[in-house]
Amino acid sequence: MFAGIQAQTTWSINGNMLWGYFFTSRGKRELEKIAVVLERDGYRLVEIREREPKAQQEAVEWQLHVERVERHTVDTLYTRNSAFESLAKDHKDVTYDGMDVRPAK
Repeated sequence: MFAGIQAQTTWSINGNMLWGYFFTSRGKRELEKIAVVLERDGYRLVEIREREPKAQQEAVEWQLHVERVERHTVDTLYTRNSAFESLAKDHKDVTYDGMDVRPAK
């Protein structure tokens, strides 16, 4: 991912970037609990939103989006993702759904 961003953009991926992190769940309450923890750790709550089901028979799913300006290497991002996977497992029916990145303003 880091190599791809360096090759395909003019972003300075090795500097401070705006990293967004996502969690999903069928219930909003567990995501609200995670949001409180992450806000205490310095993440900004972007939103908790209901996602549209892809098919009529699918259950409602909620998504938590938090973000923070930070600097990552391949190793620190791996550590962060592992920590968020563990955090999700500590909450009922929550999945860590990955991250995105863009230049910080």
